[in-house]
Amino acid sequence: MRNKIFYFSVLFTIFSVIILTNCKKKTDDPVTPSTTAPTVTTTAISGINATFATSGGNVTSDGNATVTARGVCWSTLQNPTIADSKSSNGTGTGTFTSSITGLTNNTLYYVRAYATNSVGTSYGNQLSFTAQTSVSTVTDIDGNVYNTVTIGTQVWTKENLKVLHYRNGDPITNVTDNAAWGTLSTEAYCWYNNDNVTNGPIYGALYNYYAITDYRNICPTGWHVPTASEWNILEKYLDSTVDTLFVGSTGTDIGGKLKEADTIHWTSPNVGATNSSGFTGLPGGYRYSSGIFGTINDRGLWWTSSQVNLYNASYRYVSYDFQTIMAATSGNLKAGYSVRLIKD
Repeated sequence: MRNKIFYFSVLFTIFSVIILTNCKKKTDDPVTPSTTAPTVTTTAISGINATFATSGGNVTSDGNATVTARGVCWSTLQNPTIADSKSSNGTGTGTFTSSITGLTNNTLYYVRAYATNSVGTSYGNQLSFTAQTSVSTVTDIDGNVYNTVTIGTQVWTKENLKVLHYRNGDPITNVTDNAAWGTLSTEAYCWYNNDNVTNGPIYGALYNYYAITDYRNICPTGWHVPTASEWNILEKYLDSTVDTLFVGSTGTDIGGKLKEADTIHWTSPNVGATNSSGFTGLPGGYRYSSGIFGTINDRGLWWTSSQVNLYNASYRYVSYDFQTIMAATSGNLKAGYSVRLIKD
């Protein structure tokens, strides 16, 4: 009998230890958070034209696992997925901006942001828009009509300026002689190679810096020659990685997005040209401060209204042999460049 009581006591003790140990483990073990798919919302669509739009998203939760891919996806069918057209816009949580490219004019598209972690891919709310160019025009004092394009928050002319009079009706001085052009310290314009019949209608006129900043104003009412900062806003819209202030080549394909997408006017191969912005940049060439003409069909150069010092001002240019855009501060005030206008 004593042996039975002893064995029961031992078994009871062992059983009690096991129960207490298990209870302690359940109580003391740390709780591992559950892992879920990310949470993401879709940003409103803007900057819509015939081939391009901008959206993005905000990854508000990574689901306790690193977000390894994010962007937007789009399709002509509802509820697009990453199996459709998509952008790739980094990793992690937070906001991001996406370019929606390769669109067809007058076509309805559906867009959703997406985010992917080890659990899977989540999608944001669905938005829709129609790819189309909002056609509007502006007319200068000479009756020349320019189509315009909205790029982000800005409205630009799609053709180079060709006006021959200031806003008050005074004529802009036409200087054809090379030597005379090189001595100027006052306003002037010309046509490339002094040929208005062949070059003027396509590429517009070339103006020196004195003309674009003349107090009589070269622009129609409600428009102006863009500053370097306004050009930078355009560039940052087309490529969010661009520095706020820079000199030299920038962005990966801004020039391509600005250039007319063919080799009718541009020298082949016109690298990376898509004109996805609708800017339709043309290679109007320029006139050196010496009066000599150069690089038509190879380069498009446009003044900014931002003067750097007594002798130079800032300008932008794109070229047939690269797809970035170049920012320069060495534009001699006597040189002749093309001009694009931006709406006030």
